[in-house]
Amino acid sequence: MDRNAGHKRAASYLYPPADPFDQRMLEVGDGHHLYVEQCGRPDGLPVVILHGGPGGGCSPAMRRYFDPSIYRVILFDQRGCGRSRPHASVENNTTWHLVADIEKIRETLQIDAWVVFGGSWGATLALLYAETHPAAVRHLVLRGVFLMTQAELDWFYGGGVAKFWPEVWSRFIEPIPVEERGNLIDAYARRLFSGDTSTEVRFARAWSAWENALASVANNGRAGGETPADYARAFARLENHYFHNSGFLQRDDQIVQDAHRLGGIGGTIVQGRFDMICPPRAAWRLAQAWPDAELRMIANAGHALSEPGITAELVRIMDQLPERLA
Repeated sequence: MDRNAGHKRAASYLYPPADPFDQRMLEVGDGHHLYVEQCGRPDGLPVVILHGGPGGGCSPAMRRYFDPSIYRVILFDQRGCGRSRPHASVENNTTWHLVADIEKIRETLQIDAWVVFGGSWGATLALLYAETHPAAVRHLVLRGVFLMTQAELDWFYGGGVAKFWPEVWSRFIEPIPVEERGNLIDAYARRLFSGDTSTEVRFARAWSAWENALASVANNGRAGGETPADYARAFARLENHYFHNSGFLQRDDQIVQDAHRLGGIGGTIVQGRFDMICPPRAAWRLAQAWPDAELRMIANAGHALSEPGITAELVRIMDQLPERLA
């Protein structure tokens, strides 16, 4: 079969969003309540979607990769973002809280094991969840792999990608005094957590615009319209909080070092060849350390879930997965 023809067929057909058959606020402790929804087929193959960021929140568009006649789709907003409450809060909000939250959702919904689907930070979280609870995972579908290493943070916030996007980088660093530009994560943290809402929103929009401008391979360096204040503030505060704390991991490169815990779990990795936010080397390193994973490199694609080649490949993977798991 012609591979490109398959991509075209998949790209031309996305399943319509399925109305949720269950929506709830789930109390997970520490004062946090998570928005959780289910859609698709109540007795279908369960798949949980882990959104990016941290702090991005889920959206109805994320339902579209799953045939609603086959899948039981579970989406939720992670602590502090989307419709979860308290909004934009970093209290009791770490990677390990989120891993525990995913497991609580699974137990609450009485699911024995599920497919875990995540991109960018969602891929990070999916891998850490699978390494912690391998018996709960039937398959991992990952996009735009981010391993939460210092090298990746240095690439994006230390000037690496600036070599490709100097004019966008200049806009990102411009609000920060020259003497503070040696550590932009820390410099932005001081302003994102200043206690003054207007200051926090202004720097949150600058933080968000830097990432959004680089998401698509077709982007010209502009992030589009101004990001809504509430969304930008939650996204930037949570992302900065996690990056400032190195993802709350015990050691650098922990995910790859612990990849042996993924033994027996199948995985499919979809990676844009020209991903400027999460460069392909991370996906390649993960695939080398995880023999049960298949890496599918997508030509002429960047980071975004909406990239046509990435969308087409994810639709095709999810269409074929039930037969592979049978």
